[in-house]
Amino acid sequence: MKSKRHEKILEIILDNVVDTQEELLRLLKKEGFHVTQATVSRDIKDLRLIKTLSADGRYRYTFVTPEKTTNVSTRFRAIFTETVISVDYAGHTVVVKCHTGMANAACAALDLLNLDNVVGTLSGDDTFFILTREIADAQKLVQELQTYITR
Repeated sequence: MKSKRHEKILEIILDNVVDTQEELLRLLKKEGFHVTQATVSRDIKDLRLIKTLSADGRYRYTFVTPEKTTNVSTRFRAIFTETVISVDYAGHTVVVKCHTGMANAACAALDLLNLDNVVGTLSGDDTFFILTREIADAQKLVQELQTYITR
């Protein structure tokens, strides 16, 4: 069922401008997939969907194809520089504040780096959290990420 749902999600975002999880959830239900918002959120992460700016100036979910991941570091820098406002930490948790609607893209770009000291991430609309293994990892990550922020 999950693989069929993932196929349908990819089909939906190719055929429609989908800019919110709620919209994706509505379109999935219309196609007969009765799932929760939490499931859609996990699917977005599993499929590594990110929001990109379309030609008409609206944000939409898109997916990263293998040819797009050839230079993950360059892609990360571009996305992070354009979307992130600030980075800070408390304990093991790094807090990244982004422009409205861009946290998912920045978080997905960071996830593609597969950093060893990162346990996991959680994204919202304008903020995402990074859980690190050690407090020192959080401190170091904040220092690294702050170099990408344009002031």
